[in-house]
Amino acid sequence: MNWRFANRAALAAVLMTATAVPTWAHHAFAAEFDADKPIDLQGTVTKIKWVNPHSWLYFDVAGKDGKVQNWGVEFGAPNQLARIGLTKADVAPGTRVHIKGYLAKNGGAFGYSLTVTLSDGRTFQTGGAQDAPTARTAAAR
Repeated sequence: MNWRFANRAALAAVLMTATAVPTWAHHAFAAEFDADKPIDLQGTVTKIKWVNPHSWLYFDVAGKDGKVQNWGVEFGAPNQLARIGLTKADVAPGTRVHIKGYLAKNGGAFGYSLTVTLSDGRTFQTGGAQDAPTARTAAAR
């Protein structure tokens, strides 16, 4: 075997791997949510998905017309939520929640949760996207 060729092939493979753009790139807040469309919703939790890379909370919201609509909002990753002291038990089905965040660009009943306030008054910053507006920015709007 030609060792010079083998060494060059190995070096080329390493360089190609090191410079490849990952296909699993993380989405940005701005790609899916609209920072110009804040949401402020209250309802009752129906389901929680405590999964990576983002957890999701689903809750029923009664509209002004009395019709109930199920909303889904994105939370941060489970380890981020654990670091701030929020557990799955805190948002178990049947729990009343107050969500502040931003509407999804898809036009449906989906959004990005910046904060969740529980019925006992505790508030948690649930968002984890690096380019999302902060709680301070949202409060100023």
